[in-house]
Amino acid sequence: MGRTALAIRHVHFEDLGTFAPALADAGYTVRYHDIGRHDLRALDPCEADLMLVLGGPVGVYETDAYPFLADEIDLLTRRLAAGRATFGICLGAQLMARALGAAVAPIGIKEIGFSELALTPAGQRGPLRHLAGTPVLHWHGDAFAIPDGADHLAASAVCANQAFAIGSRIIGLQFHPEADCGPALERWLVGHAAELAAAGIDPRALRCDAGRFGAALRDAGRAMFGQWLKDLGDE
Repeated sequence: MGRTALAIRHVHFEDLGTFAPALADAGYTVRYHDIGRHDLRALDPCEADLMLVLGGPVGVYETDAYPFLADEIDLLTRRLAAGRATFGICLGAQLMARALGAAVAPIGIKEIGFSELALTPAGQRGPLRHLAGTPVLHWHGDAFAIPDGADHLAASAVCANQAFAIGSRIIGLQFHPEADCGPALERWLVGHAAELAAAGIDPRALRCDAGRFGAALRDAGRAMFGQWLKDLGDE
C-alpha cells in the first residue's frame, strides 16, 4: 500500500502548489481536507503518513470568530505529540507552534513580498539549505515564537522567526516556498486584494517580482521539500 498525505486547506487557492509533483514522485497519494467542507473532528490525527497544514488569512488566536481553529489546534496537538510527520506553511506553521505551546501574535506590519532568508546553523544543515540565496515569498502579519525543544532555522529582516523544526519529522515555515508564482499567483492577488490594499501593496509590483523570482523559488522550494521527504524516507 502506498503512502498517504493529508493536506489541510483553509482557502482554495492556497494549495500545495509546486510541492505536488514532489509528493507524487515520492509515492504519496494526496487528499485535501477543506475547511468549511470537511469536519476536522472526524479526522484521525495520526492516520495519514504525512500531514501538510497550509496557509490562510486568519489568526491562530481568533478562535471565537473562527471556531474551527480550536479543533485544528487540538488535532495538531495530538498528532505532534505522537511524533507523526507534519509540515506547516504560514498559518499552518502558526497552528503547529500554538499546538506545541508557543505564542503566536501580530508583528505590527505586513511582510508581503520576496526576500531572502538568513539561515541559522541548524537551517544550513537541513533541507532549508536549498533555499540559501533565493528570494522566497512572504505573506503574513502574524508570527510564531519558536516552540520549546525546536530548532530555530531561519529569519528575515522583518521577522526573526521564519522556520522551526523538531527532529526531521516536524517542520513549520512562516513563508511560502510552495507558491506557484506563474499565472496561478493571480488567484492570490485577487483572493487577498483587500489585504494588499489595506497594506498599501501594489499587486503590479508583486506580479513583477513573481516574474523575476518565481522560477528560482520553484526549483529551490522543490529541492527543499524533496530533501525533507527523502530524509523522512531514510529514517
